[in-house]
Amino acid sequence: MAIAKNTICLWFNTEAEEAARFYAKTFPDSQVRAVHKAPADYPSGKAGDVLTVDFTVCGIPCIGLNGGTAFAPDEAFSFQIATDDQKETDRYWNAIVGNGGKESACGWCKDKWGISWQITPRTLTEAMAAGGDEARRAFIAMMDMGKIDVSVIDAARRG
Repeated sequence: MAIAKNTICLWFNTEAEEAARFYAKTFPDSQVRAVHKAPADYPSGKAGDVLTVDFTVCGIPCIGLNGGTAFAPDEAFSFQIATDDQKETDRYWNAIVGNGGKESACGWCKDKWGISWQITPRTLTEAMAAGGDEARRAFIAMMDMGKIDVSVIDAARRG
């Protein structure tokens, strides 16, 4: 197995394998590639415990590290998932929130392990890239949302 030049490392207490399997089931082009067990005791675990998990999320290589409670994820890091329509937006949002996660604002939610996700319809990204009044209207509409409503963004884009 080739080792990627750049890999995202996500810190978990003990749930790296559970999280990786959830991500692989939920997002396309995602998989659990390998599960590695600790060869000896370490500060937050014992020999034979799952230490790291190699996985991908939408083609992005990641390592889940079971490092214990020393660090917790926060919103300073998030995965941004571009969606094509409301159905896809709902599917990802509902999978994350419905699996013990929490809703937040402006298309953000957090999974049950504390990892932040931005479920972002392409129409919102396109509106922001367009600039001017279109971007302003879409931005104002988005500010009142949790999960992004594609039809409201599209209406805001049209004015």
